[in-house]
Amino acid sequence: MGSWFDYTINGLIVGNIYALLAVGLALIFGVSHLINFAHGSVYSVGAFLGWVAVTYAHTPLAATLAIVAIGCALLGAAIERLALRPLQNAPRIAPLLATIGVSIVIDQCVQLGFGADPRALPNPLPDWRLSIGGGSIGALDLLIAGVGIGTAAVLFGFLRFTRLGWAVRATAQDRDAARQMGVDVDVVNSTVFAIAGALGGVAGVLVGMYYNSIDPSMSYQATLKGVVAQVIGGVGNVPGAIAGSLLLGVIESWGVGLLGSSYRNLFAYVLLIVVLVWRPNGLFSRAASRAPEPLTGTFIAPSRPVVIRARWWVVAFVVAALLPLAPGAIVGDYLLRTLTNAWLYGLLALSLTVVAGTAGQVSLGQAALLTIGAYASSLLALDAGWPVVAAILVASLVTGVIGALLVWPAFRLRGHYVSIATLGIGEIVALVVLNGGNFTRGPIGVAGIPPLSLGGYDVLDVRGQYWISLAVLGVLSLTLWRLLGSHLGRTWRAMRDDDVAARAQGIALDRYKGLAFGVAGAVAGMGGAIMAHVFSYINHETFTSQVSVLAITMVILGGLGNLAGAVLGALVLIGLPEWFRALADYRMLIYGLALLLLIRFRPQGLLGTR
Repeated sequence: MGSWFDYTINGLIVGNIYALLAVGLALIFGVSHLINFAHGSVYSVGAFLGWVAVTYAHTPLAATLAIVAIGCALLGAAIERLALRPLQNAPRIAPLLATIGVSIVIDQCVQLGFGADPRALPNPLPDWRLSIGGGSIGALDLLIAGVGIGTAAVLFGFLRFTRLGWAVRATAQDRDAARQMGVDVDVVNSTVFAIAGALGGVAGVLVGMYYNSIDPSMSYQATLKGVVAQVIGGVGNVPGAIAGSLLLGVIESWGVGLLGSSYRNLFAYVLLIVVLVWRPNGLFSRAASRAPEPLTGTFIAPSRPVVIRARWWVVAFVVAALLPLAPGAIVGDYLLRTLTNAWLYGLLALSLTVVAGTAGQVSLGQAALLTIGAYASSLLALDAGWPVVAAILVASLVTGVIGALLVWPAFRLRGHYVSIATLGIGEIVALVVLNGGNFTRGPIGVAGIPPLSLGGYDVLDVRGQYWISLAVLGVLSLTLWRLLGSHLGRTWRAMRDDDVAARAQGIALDRYKGLAFGVAGAVAGMGGAIMAHVFSYINHETFTSQVSVLAITMVILGGLGNLAGAVLGALVLIGLPEWFRALADYRMLIYGLALLLLIRFRPQGLLGTR
């Protein structure tokens, strides 16, 4: 019982930290109707700002927390002013994607400035424990609980009894009406982002002290946990965010006690999907309400696509096919490997183009499809002894089926809930692979994967792998081109442009969403399967969430819904950074900046949207 008491206390303490994150996210959503995926990056900056204050300035705890709160408040306000305010009149998906770009930029700046290695953030409080009922509570536990309770009380007073708090509440209820009544909505937005930034930064310092460790990669999981807690409590609901955070912390801690620490995040994301499916408006909100319009279908910017005649595509394909025959001094193995990766990632971009650009369902977990395809083909070839070609084809079909079934419960969701659900599903797939035991090889991964083979002959040389990847890309691109020009493609676009009108015309939305995710899963699964046989080793970290962000950047760069643009985006974002290897450390920073600039200045992409 003593250990379970400790697990409960630990869960409540961690839940208090989640509450600082979730409350900030709830405030931002309330006034901006935006899921701020850069919130975890502010949390990470707060942790490192606190480390600098303690290590170099030797500040006391109160001064450290004050410095962090002020610094992160300024950062939060700067994010709103520089990255989001210019997008006020943009489609609703644009600010969401902009926060992803901001998150990448901030995280990479922190990593470049402090390095990727973890650092210890010492706890300045006395090391004593108070025994209670077989368990114990420490000084830091009480501090975190006090900060959480105190923050909730101050926010309640601010929102209930101050003029600025009234303005925040009015803006959250009806933004246009508040503006007509004289409320400066821009000031309200900046204030809310500053408050959220201060809370997130303080949370980062407290987490660093609690675990005595901080690192630049801590931001991503922090964002996800804040989002999960907010969804559980009710998106935009501040009291619900606090209750959801405490519930999430306790469930995670009990899960660790039952199954081990590797299952902590799995409990969180399974809970997220259950809440989204069962009660998408949150456990602590009023009757469920749906978004007034779909979030994902509104990003299609008006544009005239660049028309490239078919003969020029044939010429480009022939030139690409003949490239390996050029002299080695001109085209070496490194260039061919780079282009091979570009063609394979082009399959991922094509899959997201079908789902997001054509069907209007932006997926933030597209990397999970690569993982499923890679593992399915590898295990069929290794454990079942299947020929590689058969394993790849079956893996593609399996990925299509599994991809559609995994997302099926989220088909009735709209708006930001679709992106959150796919993000959670992507994390669940990675965690299932990690905890899959002997079946998936767990954290060890799958090694010794057979190479690509044709007609019983192994394809080990770079040229052969290049040609196979290019041929698969060409065949699937042509197939999707014919598919999107058919009745099915027109139905997907109708659903994307106005799902209410599509439903009124008798279109079964769930069925066509399932077909879109099934086709996208088959295409991405093919790419993941071929990658596994080219790489010869995979594990649960081979296709991370960064790959999903990369896929989004590819399709936006080329033009959402534009198949040729998807391939062009893959070629640019995979090929160019590899050719400029001196910039390898800045690759993700370049991706983040590219995403921000595209959303701001060229949302229709290089080749235009369709």
